[in-house]
Amino acid sequence: MKQNLRKAVIAASIACTALTVQAQTSKGRTAQIVSNSLMKQSTLPFNAPDFSRIKENDYLPAIRAAIAEQRAEIKKITDNKQKPTFVNTILAYERSGKNLERISNIYYALVSADKTPAIEKAQGEIVPLMTDFENEIKFNQKFFQRVKYVYDHEYTKLTGEDKKLLEVVYKSFTHAGALLPKEKMARMQEINKELAKLQQEFGDRLPKAGNEATVWVNDVKELSGLSEAGIAQCKKDAESRGGKAPYCIVITNTTQQPILASLDNRQLRERVYNASIHRTDGTGAYNTFPIIVKIARLRAEKAQLMGKKNYASYSLENTMAKNTDNVYAFLRQLIAAYKPKAEAQTKSIEEYARKTEGNDFHLQPYDRFYYSAKMKKDQYSFSDDEVKPYFNLDSVLVNGIFYAAHRVYGLNFRERKDIPTYNKDMKVFDVLDADGKQLALFYCDYFRRPTKRGGAWMSAFLKQSLDRNQKPLIYNVCNFAKAPEGQPTLLTWDETQTMFHEFGHALHGMLSHCKYNTLSGTAVSRDFVEMPSQFNESFASIPEVFNHYARHYKTNEPMPDALREKMLGSLNFLSAYALGENLAATCLDMAWHCLSSSEVPTAEQASAFEKKVLSEIGLLDSQIPPRYSTSYFNHIWGGGYAAGYYSYLWSEVLAVNIADYFETHGALTRKVGDDFRQKILSRGNTRDLMEIFSDFTGLKAPDTKALLKARGM
Repeated sequence: MKQNLRKAVIAASIACTALTVQAQTSKGRTAQIVSNSLMKQSTLPFNAPDFSRIKENDYLPAIRAAIAEQRAEIKKITDNKQKPTFVNTILAYERSGKNLERISNIYYALVSADKTPAIEKAQGEIVPLMTDFENEIKFNQKFFQRVKYVYDHEYTKLTGEDKKLLEVVYKSFTHAGALLPKEKMARMQEINKELAKLQQEFGDRLPKAGNEATVWVNDVKELSGLSEAGIAQCKKDAESRGGKAPYCIVITNTTQQPILASLDNRQLRERVYNASIHRTDGTGAYNTFPIIVKIARLRAEKAQLMGKKNYASYSLENTMAKNTDNVYAFLRQLIAAYKPKAEAQTKSIEEYARKTEGNDFHLQPYDRFYYSAKMKKDQYSFSDDEVKPYFNLDSVLVNGIFYAAHRVYGLNFRERKDIPTYNKDMKVFDVLDADGKQLALFYCDYFRRPTKRGGAWMSAFLKQSLDRNQKPLIYNVCNFAKAPEGQPTLLTWDETQTMFHEFGHALHGMLSHCKYNTLSGTAVSRDFVEMPSQFNESFASIPEVFNHYARHYKTNEPMPDALREKMLGSLNFLSAYALGENLAATCLDMAWHCLSSSEVPTAEQASAFEKKVLSEIGLLDSQIPPRYSTSYFNHIWGGGYAAGYYSYLWSEVLAVNIADYFETHGALTRKVGDDFRQKILSRGNTRDLMEIFSDFTGLKAPDTKALLKARGM
């Protein structure tokens, strides 16, 4: 939502004074606005947010004032008596609302990463304000007629980013419903308001449900199988969550919990798994199904208003996939290759377990990680606990991620201590180009806490824009367990890849070189935006990079060759699981968003609908449940991936194709890296995405077979 609002160039200190005179009569209220640090341009480098001065009660009045500011700027455009042109309409719109973007970007960063009670309370007023203003702009017919006039009369005459900006702005209006008749337009605005409220409600409920699902453990003996560090983490987590018992296991955002690979106690494994899958299905304190079915019905109605068969068809218009037929054809191709592998692998795990548990043992979903980990250790003679000492978070970041970026793109990173952050555990780095010029600031927020939602993500406090002379302020957020004070935080291989993944998104933002803010960085379709991040994962296992960061945290010795070969050789061990859980979640997303409003099940029928969908497409498998079940699928109910979760697999194909190109032409070669940077990472949404993919790889279309090969299938 906030990304659709265009921004302003008027200095906040000047605008704030004018707005205060217009909107406030109370002296106390006026003083509050004038003293609001968010309403003043930051004195920090590159206009970085000054979290040392920002107060939690600053956000609401600042956003109110910034909305009023952009409203005045839009009115100035619509009141212009001159014939609409690209400059006086489209470019003026692009340059409006700059303060609103800056302030809302900061606020929404905290909503996801540090939602304190005060931030959550403000959200109850801010979300309706932002939604109403979005509606106000997109359904302003006087404004839209100017946009349409420019599109009709100048589109064919413009070139480059000017032409692309006009296209994107015009389509943002038409996709929102600007061409609808008056009565349908009014209903669309009502739907947008209702959806914003419901999505916020879902987003508020999910982390609370996750915290409620915490599994408490009284006896340390129940934690048999965990390392000393793992037990210490359970103790630390219990203390930070109120100490209801001496130890606890925190539920992460996905269905399967990584800790299940280590727990010897089968009953505890079952408790943990059930806490995960039932966290929001109404069997406990939280039930999100009533919210979900309302969202699904409203989205279906929204699509119907736009003349579309369903929300998926409406949502896919501006993606690489284009339509539901293409998505399902892509998914069925993967499912056909996946199913025989999955069945064979499940059988092999159960047979392995029966060697020690007896022939009457029946493998359950909470057993799978445990016995597959044992199989892996037997086959490759190593365990995750053996490799974790080599994945010190600090070394992964500096000696791995930063090192690869230096080798491939010539970048250098320098930590700063003078940039305030919203949490004491964060770090900030200058990002310097090969010639020493500053490209960006990079913020790291890696550790989990109760105020942070689950998962990992990248975003920006400010995006890159040549037109604004604006450098990007990029941040990565993860949910790693922080080691006890004085000890290094050691990661699993999966967590190491997550860091490389999110930094791939960060590079897409940092290396952007676009004229317009609207088109820069990661402002691309969902089924392309995950490509740079998934591609960046490939650097984690390149020998030169791996050996540079995978060093024992005590001795600084590199991982022994034999252990490294075992670990890397095992990456595709029982690989069907990872593909299957993703396919199942993707098919759930598509199914919910291919319904008409009358076809959406009731909250009571939602669980049965999920099973029916998975059964019909051949993915109902208790051993390989969806990565996210319907009731806690934040990507599609609280995030921006409705009818878009397929994009992770779609863009993985692109990423594998690009990784193959790098491997063929020199993975750590500056020439190849600079070519990728110039043709893809710097371009944002300034060109057709398939064209820039083909321009770099030489492929006319993505090669889907490469994905199965890369996954060892």
